[in-house]
Amino acid sequence: MNPQFENSASTIKEKPPLAGRAIKIGAQPIIWSNDDFQELGGDISLETCLQEMKESGYAGTELGHKFPKEPEALKRVLENFGLELVSGWHCTYLSAESFEKESERFSAHLALLKALGSGIAIVAECAGRNFNKRGVPVEQPALSDEDWKTLSSGLDRLAAQAADSGITVAYHHHMGTVIQNEDAIDRLMESTRTLGLLVDTGHLSFAGIDPSALISKYKDRLAHVHLKDLRPEVLGAEDLSFEKAVKQGVFTVPGDGAVDFKSVFSVLAEAEYEGWMVVEAEQDPAKANPLEYAKKGRAFIKENAGV
Repeated sequence: MNPQFENSASTIKEKPPLAGRAIKIGAQPIIWSNDDFQELGGDISLETCLQEMKESGYAGTELGHKFPKEPEALKRVLENFGLELVSGWHCTYLSAESFEKESERFSAHLALLKALGSGIAIVAECAGRNFNKRGVPVEQPALSDEDWKTLSSGLDRLAAQAADSGITVAYHHHMGTVIQNEDAIDRLMESTRTLGLLVDTGHLSFAGIDPSALISKYKDRLAHVHLKDLRPEVLGAEDLSFEKAVKQGVFTVPGDGAVDFKSVFSVLAEAEYEGWMVVEAEQDPAKANPLEYAKKGRAFIKENAGV
């Protein structure tokens, strides 16, 4: 046989599952500077963060505490580094405060996102949260049935408010909040009508939830994706606080932990997901060089997802 026609199954490389899809890859500035524990990366400037983010091959960023809050100033900063604004986190307190007060706060957040051309608003109910409390074991705060009704109704109303600005609300389940485990995510999805879901592979894995299974279950509600890996050996400590888990390296970039990203990317392809996928890794920058890990995560996604 002519060697130029020889080809064995073992040498044929399978096409990455998301190749050719309209997907952009962004990065979360928490890789460089932590929002909840600001001593982590506190000495790293916003300019260094954005320069290294661009150098690592990312197309956009989410907001962080070092970013300007005024639209024109923020636009200038991002344009200097050729980055888009993907989205930004917004804490809601719907189960503890009036909807009118929350709606007013959310309106200011939407205005900033819209001015920068972002189409996704990330929200998480922060009433009763404990993930930002130092030394407190991470657990899911309880909601009464009445609080559930208030929260669900309020989130749907915020989703409608955002839709008027051309923005989709993506709810972020998060350790140490009222929406942490799978039962709470299920109840949230069942009790809301228009709310989108953000899937965070790291927080799902921390809570013992299979990310691929959850994506399949809620593929019609999927609005945004956060990609981070998990080191399960860090979870072995009893009564581990979120702060301690982060500082001990529970999270890392995709491909550096135990999350089955081959399955995640395949299921996202089956769900016909298009939009942003954002790399996160809440690590101590003094222990995990941000530029090194940002490049590692981006290369892994390019090789294994095809985007």
